[in-house]
Amino acid sequence: MKKFIKPALVLTLLMIILVGIYTLVIFGIGKITPDKGIGEQININGKKQYVNIGQQFKLPEYFHGRPSAVNYNAAASGASNKGPNNPEYLMEVQQRIDTLLLQNPQMQEVEIPVDLITASGSGLDPHLSIQAAEFQIDRIAKARKMSAAVVEDIIQKNVADENFIVFAPQKVNVLKLNAALDAYNSAKN
Repeated sequence: MKKFIKPALVLTLLMIILVGIYTLVIFGIGKITPDKGIGEQININGKKQYVNIGQQFKLPEYFHGRPSAVNYNAAASGASNKGPNNPEYLMEVQQRIDTLLLQNPQMQEVEIPVDLITASGSGLDPHLSIQAAEFQIDRIAKARKMSAAVVEDIIQKNVADENFIVFAPQKVNVLKLNAALDAYNSAKN
């Protein structure tokens, strides 16, 4: 038994050093990023909001983000772990489809982008595909009494430039889009 104690203590000490160094390196890298490792925030109506955490928007004049398996709770990040053949999951997806078609009556079911009916792995994805944002243009334009062309222009001006992968699909941040809509309306009034 004594012959196992020394290697176990050495291995434990080695892991503490490795994990400690790794943690300090990652912490240091975070501190030299533009947002100092805190996460990007924007002010909306005097309140700071985190851009990199998905949030729920229900009003018709806002872009709606991806569904969340954790009800947009950042402390409980995670997926639903329901398989694609799970009856409960299929019922949830069908309810999301029905809701989208009620909110966007001019659209067809085959036009619904998958990211509007399926939750992300974390349940907190703050981004939408360009197609998912464009799917909502008519509803938002009608609710805000704006032209669809203006809403499309706001989408195009907010395409995320953070795609590091060459062939990654373009995306937009839902919170930034909604803030841009509010800013446009404030400037117009």
